[in-house]
Amino acid sequence: MTEPHRHATHGDIVKRLKRANGHLLSVVAMIEDGRSCTEIAQQLHAVEKAITQAKRTLIRDHIDHCLDAAAHPGEGDAEALSDFKAITKFL
Repeated sequence: MTEPHRHATHGDIVKRLKRANGHLLSVVAMIEDGRSCTEIAQQLHAVEKAITQAKRTLIRDHIDHCLDAAAHPGEGDAEALSDFKAITKFL
């Protein structure tokens, strides 16, 4: 079995996503409670920004990791380049 793939920022990303999840649950409650569309849109915007920032942090951390691997020639170069190319489609 392989080791879990972890970066230093994963803990912060998990916290951010859990917070976004809480906001999203609040949005559902707001809709069910008949709150104004402006308030709901504002909360949805906050959720969207939190998720976007989590994704951005994850991708940047991964790219840094791939670039570090590519800067030190050796085994796994092709895999690091492949990973780099694969993740850029989510930018």
